[in-house]
Amino acid sequence: MMMKEDARTLVSTKWLAKRLDNAEVRILDASWYLPALDRNPGAEYAKRHIPNARFFDIDDISDNRSRLPHMVPPVEKFMSKVRKLGVGDGHQIIIYDGLGMFSAARVWWLFKMMGHKDVAVLDGGLPKWIAEGLPVDDEPPLIRDRHMMVDQKASFVKDVTEVAAASKLGDYEIIDARSPGRFRGEEDEPREGLRKGHIPNSKNVFFKSLLNDDQTFKNISELKQIFHSAGVDISKPVITTCGSGVTAAVLNLGLELIGKTDHSLYDGSWTEWGMSPILPVATGDKK
Repeated sequence: MMMKEDARTLVSTKWLAKRLDNAEVRILDASWYLPALDRNPGAEYAKRHIPNARFFDIDDISDNRSRLPHMVPPVEKFMSKVRKLGVGDGHQIIIYDGLGMFSAARVWWLFKMMGHKDVAVLDGGLPKWIAEGLPVDDEPPLIRDRHMMVDQKASFVKDVTEVAAASKLGDYEIIDARSPGRFRGEEDEPREGLRKGHIPNSKNVFFKSLLNDDQTFKNISELKQIFHSAGVDISKPVITTCGSGVTAAVLNLGLELIGKTDHSLYDGSWTEWGMSPILPVATGDKK
């Protein structure tokens, strides 16, 4: 089954290229990189971006009161920051990132959680756009304030207490987007001070397994098979998790693509769970 183009989930480079001059389309560069990559997404955006794209800073548009990285921002902060980007009611939002499919899904999920319906991710992101010879520039966009109504969906996000309960009760499927080595506790975590392993009773679906070599999503049949092969009971509601709540959203987007809508994201993810001395940890292939 081929992927259906849907401006509420995923759009192609061809779809966006036809709409670059559409006044109601807002393009966001949501690039974010792990520290080990030593890349500056803001500086890269300033040098090269899709025409009229605005830079969405995941670390800035977050809850800076939290000791955890890039947690969901308070509603007032989200509204203020997004308004300054000239993004608001009635806009079709298209989000991309510099790795193809990495952090853009997190911002897609955040807008969905804030109640904005017309938001999609660019399949394959900036690398595919550039590989196809589509235009880029270094011009800052002309920004005019635009009001955005927010209707926050609390069900989209889970906290550590809710995840701990789900781990014990088994009433949710908890799916971890980290690599198999990190999930099993065989690889060190990129952040210091975290234990190795995974949340008990969680399943592992490495986010990269959902993607083709060009960082586009695999087709619907393949996506369903990947979740099935990981032992995921798709009839249960899902909580996704990862290292710090970024790549978990790739799983949320993948679930949305196969028609599953009762999914949420554990915002603290392993950064929170792995630093706690009292929360249980499983290793190996143990559930």
